[in-house]
Amino acid sequence: MSTEHPTTTTAERPTTGPAAKPYVSGHYTPVVDEVTAHGLTVHGTLPPELNGRYFRNGHNPKPGYTPTHWFKGSGMIHGVRLRDGRAEWYRNRWVRTLALDGVPYLSASGVPDLKVSEAATHVIEHAGRILALQEASLPYEMTPELDTVGAFDFGGTLKTAMTAHPKTDPATGELHFFAYGPFPPHLTYYVADAAGAIVRAETVDGAGPSLMHDFGLTRQHVVWLDLPIVFNPAEQSGIPYRWSDTYTPRIGVMPRSGPATVRWFEVEPGALLHVANAYEDERGRIVLTGPRYDRGAWEQTWKWWTGAPGYATEPMVGATAHRWILDPATGRAVEETVDDFVTEFPSINEDMTGAPHRFDYAVAFPGSGLGEYAIVKYDHTTGARELVPMGPGRMPGEAVFVPAAGATREDDGYLLTVVSDLEQDASQLLILDASALSDTPVATVELPRRVPSGIHGSWIADAGPDAAEAGV
Repeated sequence: MSTEHPTTTTAERPTTGPAAKPYVSGHYTPVVDEVTAHGLTVHGTLPPELNGRYFRNGHNPKPGYTPTHWFKGSGMIHGVRLRDGRAEWYRNRWVRTLALDGVPYLSASGVPDLKVSEAATHVIEHAGRILALQEASLPYEMTPELDTVGAFDFGGTLKTAMTAHPKTDPATGELHFFAYGPFPPHLTYYVADAAGAIVRAETVDGAGPSLMHDFGLTRQHVVWLDLPIVFNPAEQSGIPYRWSDTYTPRIGVMPRSGPATVRWFEVEPGALLHVANAYEDERGRIVLTGPRYDRGAWEQTWKWWTGAPGYATEPMVGATAHRWILDPATGRAVEETVDDFVTEFPSINEDMTGAPHRFDYAVAFPGSGLGEYAIVKYDHTTGARELVPMGPGRMPGEAVFVPAAGATREDDGYLLTVVSDLEQDASQLLILDASALSDTPVATVELPRRVPSGIHGSWIADAGPDAAEAGV
């Protein structure tokens, strides 16, 4: 394995908080430089169909700077290039945004600059472009080698920020996304076609000033989350949202075709950051699934994100798998707990987006009888739960599903996850068999450094022979 360490060109900023903040320590300790390594060591056998790049984004403040909130750390993408059964390279690069160089998000007159972004939440590919996302700003385009191209506004047609959780319709290739904000209009809905052009941009009336991090997309509807994490200018952490006991929590259902008319369903107080899936069932009801926080769990998690006194030892405290069933015939919402394990970062086979799915996957956090981190698989037909514990001192990231060649079943494929190992000061990319989870991975790629725990990522498959040759 060969490595090179490019010189970073960004200037350091002074520390603004104690180094002991939880989101810059332990598994989340930032790395201080950018590394390229070639010819990575592989244990086991890499599936030959894994030709592409695994990219994962996360917050990585520059040396000497501690943000006031986890979400304010600058984005760094870690990437592994797989081809023909080999792990060709690893790279990590900061997304070189204006925020990385200290440009403030708000101008002196209080107007936000949408090009100022941490770009640290997600990284996706659409219509041949690789986009680093953070929901308060414009996307930033990256090259396949993780160089920063710059802010991307869909040829001048995107006039707002863009969610970090867009959804691709597996049937049409369209990208559905939204923008939300504390001031009217609170919600704008967008659709970009498979070629990357925005073909729909529409204000959605009736939404409130809530933190709408994610949404649901079914085959026929868009599902909006208007839950009690609400704009609060008194919040001092830099993310001006807090839990409100007086805000009426609602989930909205809007037809994908026709006017942007929303039917709202009142639900029990709770927060949902990440949607596993949404779909219509055989009775025409809309089903929404994902890890739900109650008030206590949210407040403890917020303390971790801000480093406030009394924060818990784990970043995601108390979110548990949950299901909402919204019945248009009765106007009622029914809720049920799926499992009592503490989980976050749900994922599915994305070919099932918007359709009834049998399986989903998540990161299980210590709690509810589980003493270590694990990858969990839920079978919603049998009710079975499978676990792959990571072992002491090891924390996996979001498990990204990649279909196997010639897949015939929903879970025919692989789960890709980067593990942070504090005891060994190392990291690996694990490739697990999604159809038969086991403590023994299909393959393990040794990475040249410990990769800090991050947030979301994507598998970006080669599109053909020309794409396979791009990058070295």
